[in-house]
Amino acid sequence: MATAFSSDGEAALRRALDPVAAAPRGDLDGFYEMGRAAAFVRGGAFRKVALQFPDELLADAAAVAALMETATGAEMYVLGDTTYGSCCVDEVAAEHVGAEALVHYGPACLSPCRKLPVLHIFGRQPLDVKRCAEVFRELYPDRQSHVVVLNDVVYAHAMGELQQQLCQEYPNVVFSRVVCGDPPSPALPGEVRQFGRRFPVEAPGGLQDCAMFYVGAEGLALTSFMLTWNRCPFSSFDPATSCGRRETFNVNRALMRRLYLVERARDARVVGILVGTLGVAGYLTVLQHLRELLRRAGKRSYTLAVGKPNPAKLANFLEVDIFVLVACTQNSLLDSSDYYRPIVTPYELELACNPAREWTGNYLTDFRDLLPGACAHVELPPAGCTEEAVPDVSLITGEMRSVRLCDLPAPQLPSSAALACRDQMRAVAEISPAASFLESRSWRGLEQQLGKTPVSKAVQGRRGIAIAYEDEGCEES
Repeated sequence: MATAFSSDGEAALRRALDPVAAAPRGDLDGFYEMGRAAAFVRGGAFRKVALQFPDELLADAAAVAALMETATGAEMYVLGDTTYGSCCVDEVAAEHVGAEALVHYGPACLSPCRKLPVLHIFGRQPLDVKRCAEVFRELYPDRQSHVVVLNDVVYAHAMGELQQQLCQEYPNVVFSRVVCGDPPSPALPGEVRQFGRRFPVEAPGGLQDCAMFYVGAEGLALTSFMLTWNRCPFSSFDPATSCGRRETFNVNRALMRRLYLVERARDARVVGILVGTLGVAGYLTVLQHLRELLRRAGKRSYTLAVGKPNPAKLANFLEVDIFVLVACTQNSLLDSSDYYRPIVTPYELELACNPAREWTGNYLTDFRDLLPGACAHVELPPAGCTEEAVPDVSLITGEMRSVRLCDLPAPQLPSSAALACRDQMRAVAEISPAASFLESRSWRGLEQQLGKTPVSKAVQGRRGIAIAYEDEGCEES
């Protein structure tokens, strides 16, 4: 999980492009569903459209863009490097070119977007349906088993054929449907809607009496499913190897690790809120929710937009005790074992700072479930001015902790130098040494310089790492 959302960049520096492996595929119409994508553009009368490709599909980007322009007459802009995870829709990059809509290619987390109309084209990855059905029969010999079939989005095109082969033998098997965006109607009784999937639960004891069969490779999507539905036994079929297995991922051990991070969050005094998405609907609301939660808990918070986080970036903020990552459901479970400070999810921060929220065994990876009006929202208890009778002791340091919530009145601007007006809205902020140190630092990234930089042909660059490029000769002493 550590390499999906962050890396030290060494792999990219050392990676060589294989012209044969990167050659465009032949069946562009079938794999990229050119007809459906062109109908989407023409139906919306869009004149500028952004095409977002993950790294593994960039070899086809030029050909797909040319075909789309011919079929629609609209301008196509290829988005290569995404601001955050490639599974998320990059609305920020699309807005840089004034795109009116976006077509997202490849695997997707299916998080709802805020502004632009989006069409998801997952790509039709091959699936041996006959072999998959054989593996299913081996894993579930009881024909009356209650099983929910989940799948990676790149195999959604083959689920109808698999359903035809299995449903005649297994009357209690349910196939989930992929749903892009928020459905217009509320969920029906007994229906589950999560992670862009939708399926009814027909088992007598509810979802916990169902087994889960996942079609796809091991990855963040499967991990998120297993942590969220941790009371269901999982099995999977990997189309790349044509092998099935019962998943032995130790959910209890993983949950214990996450609960340990909750304890670290309770001990933290300074929290860094990492903005891990700018396109998922509701991210601004959850940022405000986390700031208010931390303020009521007596903790300082700083909002940090650092793009794709990695250990080197976050090591610059030594004053921060713990980070909370606001990202999509697939990228929120970041393994922080290689980081200088731990990284928790918004749900784990709520467990740490909201006394009214209790651990029930259900794990949440979608931060929108925590917002007011959502299914898992828990109101903060009224602020108290006295400590609670039950003492709270840190399980890590052994020290006593304060468990009260305070709702302090808005401070008045005194003559003391400890307070300063920080914006035109007359917002008053208390100045601390850590805050002054953080505010004194700034970075500036690459600037586009549109129309100012001369156009030149691409040339072969240096290979290796900065300390020793391969084309540098050894200096004789």
